[in-house]
Amino acid sequence: QVHFVESGGGLVQTGGSLRLSCSTSGRDQALDRYGSSWWRPAPGNPREWVAVMATNGTTNYIDPVKGRFTISIENTGNMGYLQMHNLKADDTAVYYCNLFPLRGAGWGQGTQVTVSA
Repeated sequence: QVHFVESGGGLVQTGGSLRLSCSTSGRDQALDRYGSSWWRPAPGNPREWVAVMATNGTTNYIDPVKGRFTISIENTGNMGYLQMHNLKADDTAVYYCNLFPLRGAGWGQGTQVTVSA
């Protein structure tokens, strides 16, 4: 079972940047072996995917964050990141990381991102 611990969130002004981190445990090189993803709540949905990275390195993003967010993983495959630039008020949320596709792993506590005007 893979476990996730997210960090790096905080309060930032509109237009600012943050880098979220995802530390995994329980399965070595999990993000490299199985792919990685970042999620946040959406209206009517406890979580929606924001950015994903497949095992072949292919990435995809929801339209509102394209060109502003970048998903990556460390070479070890045990750490993942979400670099966020030009943050907007709509990006305010708790962000979670997980595998991609989801494989029934649990969710971490998430990290809060708050973007102020």
